[in-house]
Amino acid sequence: MKVTLKNIGIISLLLLGSLFVYAQKAPSFVADSLDNYINKALKDCKIPGVAVCIVKDGKVIISKGYGVCEMGKSDKVNENTLFMIGSNTKAFTATSMAMMAQEKKCTLNDNVKKWVPDFITKDPWIAENATLTDIMCHRLGTETFQGDFTFFDSDLSSKEIIAKYGKLTPTYGFRTTWGYCNTGFLLAGTALANISGMSWDEFIRTRIFEPLQMKHSLALVSEINAATNKASAHTIVDNKLIVIPYGNFDALAPAASISSSANDMSHWVMALLDSGNYNHKNVIPYSAILATRQPKSILGNARHPFNKSIFSLYGLGWELQDYESHEIVMHTGGVDGFVTSVTLVPDQNLGIVVLTNTDQNYFYEALKWEILDAYLNLPYRNYSKIYNNYFKRNMASDNYEIKTWRDSVALKTALPLPASAFEGTYQNEVYGTITVSKDGDAFKLGFEHHKDLSAKLEYIANNRFLCTYSNPLFGIKVFPFVINGSEVTSFKLSVADFLEYTSYEFIKQK
Repeated sequence: MKVTLKNIGIISLLLLGSLFVYAQKAPSFVADSLDNYINKALKDCKIPGVAVCIVKDGKVIISKGYGVCEMGKSDKVNENTLFMIGSNTKAFTATSMAMMAQEKKCTLNDNVKKWVPDFITKDPWIAENATLTDIMCHRLGTETFQGDFTFFDSDLSSKEIIAKYGKLTPTYGFRTTWGYCNTGFLLAGTALANISGMSWDEFIRTRIFEPLQMKHSLALVSEINAATNKASAHTIVDNKLIVIPYGNFDALAPAASISSSANDMSHWVMALLDSGNYNHKNVIPYSAILATRQPKSILGNARHPFNKSIFSLYGLGWELQDYESHEIVMHTGGVDGFVTSVTLVPDQNLGIVVLTNTDQNYFYEALKWEILDAYLNLPYRNYSKIYNNYFKRNMASDNYEIKTWRDSVALKTALPLPASAFEGTYQNEVYGTITVSKDGDAFKLGFEHHKDLSAKLEYIANNRFLCTYSNPLFGIKVFPFVINGSEVTSFKLSVADFLEYTSYEFIKQK
């Protein structure tokens, strides 16, 4: 083409047009403000490191790390740094099961017992009738997190967890109420292994990680220690950020054990937004993706600071919401030292992943809404400030309650019975045994299935003891003891809500 002033102008317009299209993919908040926004949050929210990826129209707009892998050290988070993604593992498990159904190796309405013959429940009718769909949409009848104190960070095998789950008394009726159930996804992973002929972790590696070129991702917690580029786990104790060990929950792997990076998660998100295609190859059948997004359970109204009336449903491994007339497919994940979020907006071909290496922040939620609003041309709302203020209020309330308990301990109220009356072995049908022994001015708890865990019991008053667990994730709680005449008969154990809401009654053995 001969160069003239006229076609130079045409070329210029074409170039400007392409730049405008790119600008549309990266709104000003993402293009101009994201770095400052995240770096400010690292300080304000006491977060050592964050990784984020944004996928739009099949392209990675952002895949980047911020902060450090471990506080006090210099290794920077980058796009390949591994974070534990917690319950965002569930979408991998559910998608894998839907792939098996698409291949006609099972149906999602198959009874669980067809593939996991050892599955039992307190009411045998439930075990006989529960389907693969039931266990992946949290409608078995147990309360959210019920049993997780027993199962997480314990020495129980997967088979033992399934057996102990069968001893739980459901809080709700079968299929009547949504109750988040990690063991349901252990059952799904066990069924997947029996259907596919591969272990759950091998299936995830060969059928998802490898074809999606998720080269750094790990299926099991036990693999992360050998990784060279990984984020350490952090939490807050007495208002101080500390490093904690990685959790021990490979026995529940299909529910929570994957570690991944911003870069690898971008591949996963791209495939889910493009009918299961990656690098011009179909990795996940589109019908399998759609199967995971069908509403199966009702959660209620969604949690959002500015939109109170939107619904919240649950599919298979995904939470489903209506937001500003758009369907949002999303999930969060929280395990020892990490909280994360994955968000898809299919009609906008938009995906957002936020990974953080402390379990004490709400920024992983705030950032996703900030990015989403930017792409939907909604007003800037500074979610980071809103969520952090909410976090601080909750933390202040918790700290005040704990201080009140500790002040009561400091009064050194006399025990209502000799110390020997409290010592001994206590039994719970689901958990097993706990021992109580005198330890100086306090008592010490020993746990049958948590060999590395201990707890300190200090007397408050009115037959109540303040329990401080050696692992801060288990929390600080008050245990009421039951005394009958001159004998201690039982006590009620509870842990942090992050782990389980349901309390356990432990009966003193003669």
